[in-house]
Amino acid sequence: MTTRVSNFLKKKATQSTKQQKPWMKRIGTPEQLALQKQVEQVSLSAFGLPFKHQAVFNARLQTTGGRYHLSDHHLDFNPKMADRDDFEQVIKHELCHYHLHLAKRGYRHVDQDFKILLKRVGGSRYAPDVGARRQVAKPYHYVCENGHPFDRVRAVNVSRYRCGRCRGRLFLVRQDGK
Repeated sequence: MTTRVSNFLKKKATQSTKQQKPWMKRIGTPEQLALQKQVEQVSLSAFGLPFKHQAVFNARLQTTGGRYHLSDHHLDFNPKMADRDDFEQVIKHELCHYHLHLAKRGYRHVDQDFKILLKRVGGSRYAPDVGARRQVAKPYHYVCENGHPFDRVRAVNVSRYRCGRCRGRLFLVRQDGK
């Protein structure tokens, strides 16, 4: 399967006359070194091609598993994903972007090349949820005269607005935090 994947990438690849600038960020922590080694290993085993740039953890990533940088070809990964069982699938997803972009193929999520390669290597299509999304508090709790509940962030003028389901009158049941 590895030769099929690497042949798929090399099929339309052309030689670039531009010299690539190496990613100059230093990797010092043991976690970063382990990530770099893991990404290089997954690249060789799943794609049959070496990973020649840097892979780093980026704590600013909240809801995404990773990010591929088009300008200097390095990969950022969410450190919250590192301990999950499906982290290797996230690595494969980002490596699909990486190898397709370097091969001058369609590297975006909407491109057919990306979808085909991602399916072949078994990468994840979407980042798994790590619970980092912000929960919005909804302090206003309303009920209509027929019992339909509504939770709102902003207050509603109950004399002006009615229930969207049954057109019944609204009543403020409780208001949290005030």
